[in-house]
Amino acid sequence: MDGPLLNPHSLGGHRERLQKAAWALCGSRQDAEDLVQETFARVLARPRLLRDEAGELAYLMRVLHNTFLSGRRDASRRPRAVATLEDVQVLDWHATQAPMQALEVGELYAAIAELPERYRLALVAVDLLGLSYGEAGRSLGVREATVATRLFRARQMVTGRLVEEEQPAAKVAELRAAA
Repeated sequence: MDGPLLNPHSLGGHRERLQKAAWALCGSRQDAEDLVQETFARVLARPRLLRDEAGELAYLMRVLHNTFLSGRRDASRRPRAVATLEDVQVLDWHATQAPMQALEVGELYAAIAELPERYRLALVAVDLLGLSYGEAGRSLGVREATVATRLFRARQMVTGRLVEEEQPAAKVAELRAAA
């Protein structure tokens, strides 16, 4: 393969986008941070030649996704420890500074994480990483039209899940106002 080696100094420029993609895959900010760190460690451990610099983000997304799948496979083989709700402490700075916004963002990422994988990957590639439909298609190994269809359906599913979550809260507020 012809082209430059992946520049280790350019990884930091992709960090925020990869963080968002990882959060959508994992459904948790802390797990996403770990996933991005593991992705960077894998990329730096085995430098690759790339065809062009524009392919860096697509390559990093592929490594991120493969790292995520490897982690899920490994986790499924380990025994699970059960923690009670009282044992869990949330120390997220964003949640303490803007709790409503953090709650909304958390709900959005949780809805994305619940999507079937083919829809989730298309949504992450285009909406969170900012890849074009063509770049996303090449990265995911599907046609551009398939990316567009999956993206449309993924957005519908996320919107539907968020609306379902809002309806019970709106009914509770309506009942409280009536009382």
